[in-house]
Amino acid sequence: MNKLGKIAIGIIAVGALGAVVFMRINKKEEPMEAVPDPTVQVENPKTGTIILSTDLTGTVEPSDVVYVVSKGAGEVLEVFVKQGDVVQKDQKLFRIDNKQLDAAKIQMDTAKVSLDDAQTNLNRMKVLYESGDISAQSYEQVVNGVSMARLQYDAAKLSYDIQAENSVVTAPISGLLESFDVEVHDMMGSGSMAAIISGEGSKSISFAVSERVMKGLHTGDPLTVEKNGTEYTGTITEIGTMVDQQSGLFKVKASLEEADALATGTVVKLYVESQKAENVMTVPVDCVSYSNGDAYVFTYDADAGVAHKIPIENGLISSEVMEVKSGLSFDDQIITTWSNELYEGAPVNLAEETTANQ
Repeated sequence: MNKLGKIAIGIIAVGALGAVVFMRINKKEEPMEAVPDPTVQVENPKTGTIILSTDLTGTVEPSDVVYVVSKGAGEVLEVFVKQGDVVQKDQKLFRIDNKQLDAAKIQMDTAKVSLDDAQTNLNRMKVLYESGDISAQSYEQVVNGVSMARLQYDAAKLSYDIQAENSVVTAPISGLLESFDVEVHDMMGSGSMAAIISGEGSKSISFAVSERVMKGLHTGDPLTVEKNGTEYTGTITEIGTMVDQQSGLFKVKASLEEADALATGTVVKLYVESQKAENVMTVPVDCVSYSNGDAYVFTYDADAGVAHKIPIENGLISSEVMEVKSGLSFDDQIITTWSNELYEGAPVNLAEETTANQ
Protein backbone atom coordinates (compact mmCIF):
# COMPACT_ATOMS: atom_id res chain seq x y z
CA MET A 1 0.00 0.00 0.00
CA ASN A 2 1.41 3.40 -0.96
CA LYS A 3 1.75 6.37 1.30
CA LEU A 4 -1.39 8.14 0.05
CA GLY A 5 -3.55 5.08 0.80
CA LYS A 6 -2.35 4.89 4.38
CA ILE A 7 -3.08 8.59 4.91
CA ALA A 8 -6.61 8.15 3.56
CA ILE A 9 -7.34 5.24 5.92
CA GLY A 10 -6.09 7.26 8.90
CA ILE A 11 -8.29 10.18 8.01
CA ILE A 12 -11.36 7.90 7.81
CA ALA A 13 -10.62 6.28 11.21
CA VAL A 14 -10.16 9.63 12.91
CA GLY A 15 -13.42 10.85 11.41
CA ALA A 16 -15.37 7.79 12.61
CA LEU A 17 -14.01 8.14 16.16
CA GLY A 18 -14.92 11.80 16.23
CA ALA A 19 -18.45 10.99 15.11
CA VAL A 20 -18.89 8.49 17.94
CA VAL A 21 -17.59 10.94 20.55
CA PHE A 22 -19.84 13.67 19.19
CA MET A 23 -22.93 11.45 19.37
CA ARG A 24 -22.23 10.44 22.97
CA ILE A 25 -21.65 14.02 24.06
CA ASN A 26 -24.85 15.23 22.50
CA LYS A 27 -27.04 12.21 23.47
CA LYS A 28 -30.07 13.16 25.58
CA GLU A 29 -30.42 10.93 28.71
CA GLU A 30 -33.93 9.62 29.41
CA PRO A 31 -35.35 10.94 32.72
CA MET A 32 -35.43 8.37 35.64
CA GLU A 33 -38.90 7.47 36.85
CA ALA A 34 -39.35 8.10 40.62
CA VAL A 35 -40.26 5.03 42.78
CA PRO A 36 -43.19 5.86 45.09
CA ASP A 37 -42.91 5.22 48.82
CA PRO A 38 -44.65 2.01 49.93
CA THR A 39 -48.23 2.33 51.14
CA VAL A 40 -48.89 0.47 54.39
CA GLN A 41 -51.75 -0.49 56.67
CA VAL A 42 -51.44 -0.36 60.45
CA GLU A 43 -53.24 -1.51 63.56
CA ASN A 44 -52.66 -1.28 67.29
CA PRO A 45 -51.73 -4.31 69.43
CA LYS A 46 -54.74 -6.00 71.02
CA THR A 47 -55.46 -7.82 74.26
CA GLY A 48 -56.40 -11.44 73.70
CA THR A 49 -56.13 -15.07 74.79
CA ILE A 50 -54.06 -17.64 72.92
CA ILE A 51 -54.89 -21.33 73.33
CA LEU A 52 -52.86 -24.08 71.71
CA SER A 53 -54.40 -27.55 71.38
CA THR A 54 -52.59 -30.87 71.09
CA ASP A 55 -54.02 -33.88 69.24
CA LEU A 56 -53.69 -37.18 71.12
CA THR A 57 -55.23 -40.64 71.32
CA GLY A 58 -56.69 -42.24 74.42
CA THR A 59 -58.49 -45.33 75.63
CA VAL A 60 -61.99 -45.31 77.08
CA GLU A 61 -62.30 -46.82 80.56
CA PRO A 62 -65.12 -47.09 83.08
CA SER A 63 -64.94 -44.61 85.93
CA ASP A 64 -64.89 -47.46 88.48
CA VAL A 65 -63.27 -50.82 87.83
CA VAL A 66 -63.27 -53.62 90.39
CA TYR A 67 -61.29 -56.86 90.05
CA VAL A 68 -63.13 -59.66 91.86
CA VAL A 69 -61.01 -62.47 93.32
CA SER A 70 -62.02 -65.68 95.03
CA LYS A 71 -61.09 -65.66 98.70
CA GLY A 72 -61.92 -69.31 99.17
CA ALA A 73 -60.60 -72.41 97.43
CA GLY A 74 -62.62 -75.29 96.02
CA GLU A 75 -64.77 -76.62 93.21
CA VAL A 76 -67.37 -74.32 91.63
CA LEU A 77 -70.81 -75.71 92.44
CA GLU A 78 -73.10 -73.01 91.00
CA VAL A 79 -72.76 -70.10 88.60
CA PHE A 80 -75.44 -67.39 88.71
CA VAL A 81 -74.33 -64.90 86.01
CA LYS A 82 -72.58 -64.68 82.66
CA GLN A 83 -70.21 -62.21 81.01
CA GLY A 84 -71.98 -59.07 79.78
CA ASP A 85 -74.63 -59.13 82.51
CA VAL A 86 -75.40 -56.00 84.48
CA VAL A 87 -75.13 -56.95 88.16
CA GLN A 88 -76.16 -55.24 91.37
CA LYS A 89 -74.07 -54.71 94.48
CA ASP A 90 -73.91 -57.90 96.62
CA GLN A 91 -75.48 -60.01 93.86
CA LYS A 92 -74.23 -63.62 93.84
CA LEU A 93 -71.80 -64.49 91.06
CA PHE A 94 -70.93 -68.12 91.88
CA ARG A 95 -70.60 -70.58 94.79
CA ILE A 96 -67.72 -72.93 95.55
CA ASP A 97 -67.45 -76.12 97.59
CA ASN A 98 -65.38 -74.71 100.43
CA LYS A 99 -64.23 -77.60 102.65
CA GLN A 100 -63.07 -75.14 105.29
CA LEU A 101 -66.69 -74.10 105.72
CA ASP A 102 -67.60 -77.58 107.00
CA ALA A 103 -64.74 -77.53 109.51
CA ALA A 104 -65.74 -74.06 110.69
CA LYS A 105 -69.34 -75.25 111.10
CA ILE A 106 -68.25 -78.11 113.35
CA GLN A 107 -66.13 -75.77 115.49
CA MET A 108 -69.02 -73.32 115.81
CA ASP A 109 -71.52 -76.04 116.79
CA THR A 110 -69.10 -77.44 119.37
CA ALA A 111 -68.53 -74.01 120.86
CA LYS A 112 -72.32 -73.48 121.00
CA VAL A 113 -72.79 -76.70 122.98
CA SER A 114 -70.08 -75.66 125.42
CA LEU A 115 -71.67 -72.24 125.83
CA ASP A 116 -75.10 -73.77 126.47
CA ASP A 117 -73.64 -76.15 129.10
CA ALA A 118 -71.80 -73.31 130.81
CA GLN A 119 -74.97 -71.20 130.85
CA THR A 120 -77.02 -74.09 132.32
CA ASN A 121 -74.40 -74.66 135.00
CA LEU A 122 -74.41 -70.95 135.81
CA ASN A 123 -78.17 -71.01 136.32
CA ARG A 124 -77.84 -73.87 138.85
CA MET A 125 -74.91 -72.25 140.64
CA LYS A 126 -76.77 -68.98 140.92
CA VAL A 127 -79.52 -70.65 142.98
CA LEU A 128 -76.97 -72.31 145.24
CA TYR A 129 -75.02 -69.05 145.61
CA GLU A 130 -78.13 -67.10 146.55
CA SER A 131 -79.01 -69.76 149.17
CA GLY A 132 -75.49 -69.65 150.59
CA ASP A 133 -74.61 -73.23 149.63
CA ILE A 134 -71.50 -72.16 147.58
CA SER A 135 -68.93 -69.49 148.13
CA ALA A 136 -68.65 -66.29 146.15
CA GLN A 137 -65.31 -67.50 144.73
CA SER A 138 -66.91 -70.68 143.39
CA TYR A 139 -69.75 -68.71 141.82
CA GLU A 140 -67.31 -66.25 140.21
CA GLN A 141 -65.43 -69.14 138.62
CA VAL A 142 -68.68 -70.36 137.04
CA VAL A 143 -69.43 -66.86 135.74
CA ASN A 144 -65.92 -66.63 134.21
CA GLY A 145 -66.45 -70.02 132.61
CA VAL A 146 -69.56 -68.72 130.82
CA SER A 147 -67.67 -65.67 129.62
CA MET A 148 -64.89 -67.84 128.24
CA ALA A 149 -67.36 -70.16 126.52
CA ARG A 150 -69.10 -67.16 124.91
CA LEU A 151 -65.77 -65.81 123.56
CA GLN A 152 -64.94 -69.19 122.10
CA TYR A 153 -68.33 -69.37 120.43
CA ASP A 154 -68.03 -65.84 119.02
CA ALA A 155 -64.61 -66.68 117.56
CA ALA A 156 -65.92 -69.90 116.03
CA LYS A 157 -68.95 -68.11 114.55
CA LEU A 158 -66.73 -65.38 113.07
CA SER A 159 -64.59 -68.04 111.41
CA TYR A 160 -67.69 -69.73 110.06
CA ASP A 161 -69.11 -66.44 108.69
CA ILE A 162 -65.83 -65.71 106.93
CA GLN A 163 -65.75 -69.13 105.31
CA ALA A 164 -69.42 -68.80 104.35
CA GLU A 165 -68.67 -65.45 102.73
CA ASN A 166 -65.73 -66.96 100.90
CA SER A 167 -67.92 -69.78 99.61
CA VAL A 168 -70.24 -67.41 97.73
CA VAL A 169 -68.56 -64.73 95.62
CA THR A 170 -70.67 -61.58 95.22
CA ALA A 171 -70.41 -58.34 93.25
CA PRO A 172 -68.77 -55.58 95.33
CA ILE A 173 -70.35 -52.85 93.15
CA SER A 174 -73.17 -52.46 90.66
CA GLY A 175 -72.07 -52.43 87.05
CA LEU A 176 -71.30 -54.34 83.88
CA LEU A 177 -69.63 -57.73 84.10
CA GLU A 178 -66.83 -56.97 81.66
CA SER A 179 -64.94 -60.24 82.19
CA PHE A 180 -66.25 -63.49 83.67
CA ASP A 181 -64.97 -66.94 82.75
CA VAL A 182 -66.14 -69.19 85.57
CA GLU A 183 -68.01 -72.44 84.92
CA VAL A 184 -69.42 -75.22 87.06
CA HIS A 185 -66.76 -77.76 88.20
CA ASP A 186 -63.93 -75.27 87.72
CA MET A 187 -61.39 -75.36 90.53
CA MET A 188 -60.84 -72.01 92.16
CA GLY A 189 -57.81 -71.16 94.25
CA SER A 190 -57.70 -68.59 96.98
CA GLY A 191 -56.85 -65.27 95.33
CA SER A 192 -57.79 -66.42 91.82
CA MET A 193 -59.10 -63.70 89.48
CA ALA A 194 -62.80 -64.34 88.94
CA ALA A 195 -64.36 -61.27 87.31
CA ILE A 196 -63.94 -57.64 86.27
CA ILE A 197 -66.86 -55.27 86.90
CA SER A 198 -67.03 -51.75 85.49
CA GLY A 199 -69.17 -49.26 87.34
CA GLU A 200 -72.43 -48.07 85.85
CA GLY A 201 -72.83 -44.62 84.36
CA SER A 202 -69.91 -42.30 83.62
CA LYS A 203 -66.83 -43.20 81.61
CA SER A 204 -63.27 -41.97 81.78
CA ILE A 205 -60.41 -41.78 79.32
CA SER A 206 -56.74 -42.55 79.83
CA PHE A 207 -53.96 -41.11 77.67
CA ALA A 208 -50.25 -40.33 77.77
CA VAL A 209 -48.48 -37.02 77.13
CA SER A 210 -44.94 -35.68 76.87
CA GLU A 211 -43.37 -33.63 79.64
CA ARG A 212 -43.89 -30.40 77.65
CA VAL A 213 -47.62 -31.04 77.31
CA MET A 214 -47.92 -32.31 80.89
CA LYS A 215 -46.58 -29.04 82.30
CA GLY A 216 -49.36 -27.15 80.51
CA LEU A 217 -52.17 -29.34 81.89
CA HIS A 218 -54.09 -28.86 85.15
CA THR A 219 -56.81 -30.85 86.87
CA GLY A 220 -60.13 -29.36 85.90
CA ASP A 221 -58.98 -28.41 82.39
CA PRO A 222 -61.49 -29.28 79.64
CA LEU A 223 -60.85 -31.65 76.76
CA THR A 224 -62.74 -32.85 73.70
CA VAL A 225 -63.05 -36.46 72.54
CA GLU A 226 -64.03 -37.44 69.02
CA LYS A 227 -65.25 -40.83 67.79
CA ASN A 228 -67.06 -41.56 64.50
CA GLY A 229 -67.93 -37.90 64.00
CA THR A 230 -69.41 -37.47 67.49
CA GLU A 231 -67.78 -35.18 70.04
CA TYR A 232 -67.81 -35.66 73.81
CA THR A 233 -66.61 -33.24 76.46
CA GLY A 234 -64.58 -34.14 79.51
CA THR A 235 -62.52 -32.82 82.39
CA ILE A 236 -59.00 -33.79 83.43
CA THR A 237 -59.08 -35.50 86.84
CA GLU A 238 -55.59 -36.97 87.29
CA ILE A 239 -52.14 -35.99 86.02
CA GLY A 240 -49.31 -38.42 86.65
CA THR A 241 -46.06 -37.04 88.04
CA MET A 242 -43.99 -40.17 87.40
CA VAL A 243 -42.77 -40.91 83.90
CA ASP A 244 -43.46 -44.34 82.43
CA GLN A 245 -40.14 -46.11 82.06
CA GLN A 246 -41.11 -47.80 78.78
CA SER A 247 -42.82 -44.96 76.91
CA GLY A 248 -41.17 -41.97 78.59
CA LEU A 249 -44.60 -40.34 78.87
CA PHE A 250 -46.87 -39.21 81.70
CA LYS A 251 -50.29 -40.81 82.25
CA VAL A 252 -53.35 -38.56 82.41
CA LYS A 253 -56.97 -39.45 83.17
CA ALA A 254 -60.14 -37.50 82.49
CA SER A 255 -63.84 -38.00 83.14
CA LEU A 256 -66.29 -37.95 80.23
CA GLU A 257 -69.82 -36.62 80.19
CA GLU A 258 -72.72 -38.50 78.57
CA ALA A 259 -70.39 -41.01 76.95
CA ASP A 260 -72.33 -44.23 77.53
CA ALA A 261 -72.16 -44.94 73.80
CA LEU A 262 -68.38 -45.36 74.00
CA ALA A 263 -67.48 -48.98 74.73
CA THR A 264 -64.78 -49.76 77.25
CA GLY A 265 -61.42 -50.19 75.52
CA THR A 266 -62.32 -47.98 72.55
CA VAL A 267 -59.43 -45.91 71.17
CA VAL A 268 -60.50 -42.33 70.50
CA LYS A 269 -58.99 -39.07 69.28
CA LEU A 270 -58.85 -36.24 71.79
CA TYR A 271 -57.79 -32.61 72.01
CA VAL A 272 -56.33 -30.94 75.10
CA GLU A 273 -55.34 -27.33 75.77
CA SER A 274 -51.60 -27.85 76.11
CA GLN A 275 -50.66 -24.13 76.36
CA LYS A 276 -52.63 -21.04 77.22
CA ALA A 277 -51.90 -17.32 77.60
CA GLU A 278 -54.79 -15.19 78.85
CA ASN A 279 -55.27 -11.41 78.55
CA VAL A 280 -51.93 -10.81 76.83
CA MET A 281 -50.77 -8.33 74.18
CA THR A 282 -51.11 -9.81 70.69
CA VAL A 283 -50.16 -8.79 67.15
CA PRO A 284 -50.90 -10.54 63.83
CA VAL A 285 -48.34 -13.26 63.29
CA ASP A 286 -47.93 -12.26 59.61
CA CYS A 287 -46.45 -8.87 60.51
CA VAL A 288 -43.60 -10.39 62.56
CA SER A 289 -40.20 -10.93 60.93
CA TYR A 290 -37.01 -12.48 62.24
CA SER A 291 -33.32 -11.66 62.09
CA ASN A 292 -30.87 -14.23 63.45
CA GLY A 293 -33.75 -15.79 65.35
CA ASP A 294 -34.83 -12.52 66.98
CA ALA A 295 -38.37 -11.28 66.31
CA TYR A 296 -39.13 -7.70 65.22
CA VAL A 297 -41.95 -5.65 63.72
CA PHE A 298 -42.19 -2.32 61.89
CA THR A 299 -44.18 0.50 63.44
CA TYR A 300 -45.48 3.64 61.77
CA ASP A 301 -44.26 7.04 62.97
CA ALA A 302 -47.14 9.36 62.06
CA ASP A 303 -45.20 12.55 62.79
CA ALA A 304 -42.24 11.68 60.56
CA GLY A 305 -44.10 9.48 58.09
CA VAL A 306 -41.49 6.75 58.37
CA ALA A 307 -41.22 3.15 59.56
CA HIS A 308 -39.26 2.04 62.60
CA LYS A 309 -37.85 -1.45 63.16
CA ILE A 310 -38.76 -2.54 66.71
CA PRO A 311 -37.33 -5.71 68.34
CA ILE A 312 -39.90 -7.61 70.41
CA GLU A 313 -39.89 -10.49 72.87
CA ASN A 314 -42.40 -13.01 71.61
CA GLY A 315 -44.36 -15.51 73.66
CA LEU A 316 -47.02 -18.02 72.66
CA ILE A 317 -47.71 -18.22 68.92
CA SER A 318 -50.88 -19.45 67.21
CA SER A 319 -51.68 -19.64 63.52
CA GLU A 320 -53.10 -16.10 63.59
CA VAL A 321 -51.58 -14.06 66.40
CA MET A 322 -48.46 -13.85 68.53
CA GLU A 323 -48.06 -12.91 72.17
CA VAL A 324 -45.76 -9.91 72.70
CA LYS A 325 -44.09 -9.92 76.11
CA SER A 326 -42.07 -6.71 75.66
CA GLY A 327 -41.00 -4.12 73.09
CA LEU A 328 -44.39 -2.57 72.26
CA SER A 329 -47.15 -0.51 73.82
CA PHE A 330 -50.83 -0.53 72.93
CA ASP A 331 -50.42 2.95 71.38
CA ASP A 332 -47.91 1.73 68.78
CA GLN A 333 -49.17 1.43 65.20
CA ILE A 334 -47.96 -1.89 63.82
CA ILE A 335 -47.42 -2.08 60.07
CA THR A 336 -49.38 -5.13 58.94
CA THR A 337 -48.61 -4.99 55.20
CA TRP A 338 -45.36 -6.59 54.08
CA SER A 339 -42.98 -4.80 51.72
CA ASN A 340 -39.36 -5.46 50.81
CA GLU A 341 -38.85 -1.69 50.88
CA LEU A 342 -39.34 -1.48 54.65
CA TYR A 343 -36.29 -0.69 56.74
CA GLU A 344 -35.45 1.50 59.70
CA GLY A 345 -36.43 5.06 58.78
CA ALA A 346 -38.01 4.11 55.45
CA PRO A 347 -40.56 6.71 54.27
CA VAL A 348 -44.04 5.19 53.95
CA ASN A 349 -47.54 6.31 53.06
CA LEU A 350 -50.52 5.33 55.20
CA ALA A 351 -53.35 3.62 53.32
CA GLU A 352 -56.54 5.67 53.14
CA GLU A 353 -58.75 2.96 54.67
CA THR A 354 -56.34 2.68 57.60
CA THR A 355 -56.41 6.44 58.11
CA ALA A 356 -60.18 6.35 58.20
CA ASN A 357 -60.11 3.71 60.94
CA GLN A 358 -57.73 5.61 63.26
